[in-house]
Amino acid sequence: MKYTVDEAVFEINPNLRFGIIIGEDIKNSETSPEDEARLRNAEEKMRANIKAEEIRGLRNVSLYRDIMTKAGINPNKYMASVEAMYKRIVKGGQLPLINALVDLCNAVAIEEMISLGAHDLDDIKEDLEVRFSRNGDVFLPFGETEYEDVDPGEMVFTSGNVVQTRKWLWRQSELGKTDLESNHLIFQLVGFGDNGDQSLYRALKSIEELVRNRFGGRFKTFVVDKDNRTIEF
Repeated sequence: MKYTVDEAVFEINPNLRFGIIIGEDIKNSETSPEDEARLRNAEEKMRANIKAEEIRGLRNVSLYRDIMTKAGINPNKYMASVEAMYKRIVKGGQLPLINALVDLCNAVAIEEMISLGAHDLDDIKEDLEVRFSRNGDVFLPFGETEYEDVDPGEMVFTSGNVVQTRKWLWRQSELGKTDLESNHLIFQLVGFGDNGDQSLYRALKSIEELVRNRFGGRFKTFVVDKDNRTIEF
């Protein structure tokens, strides 16, 4: 299977970096007290250090918003999921517990302030791509059973013509949802390669450690950029 980022995406911001981890033989579980403690500690640290009005100014959040705007996506109406998560936290809310894998991914996304999504590869049948949508692309909303059409020209993460995430970082599909049976996953992290920022690489290392030590699995790690737009796994 291949994962490709279209050249047009890098034309918006040539410093984009997509960190990809393919995890295999993962043994997911219910969230343990230790797992929850890591998540709650990350939430508390963010709550203690960041005010709601400062979230848009966070380096990665600001860059996500800029790319979405340039791609024709209103980041206020279709807020990147990670930005919405941060707002919920700093306003005093806690994230609901889902399962160990999802909750620990959320913890890493909070710790490193980076967009991080996990998709179950058992639900994904065709090559993956970050591109602008075309005629015939469809999306299965979370919790739904009927597909909806996606208008051409929308920046999406897709498998063939089946969109996995709409409006780039806004909303994931029901397909690829991570549950207790998920054992073969792709983790997609979105960072940047300029100004010496290392959040992407720290987050990749954290996910690698979780796959190996917490979930007893194996992994392969890739970084996709404008000079290396396609990987195969």
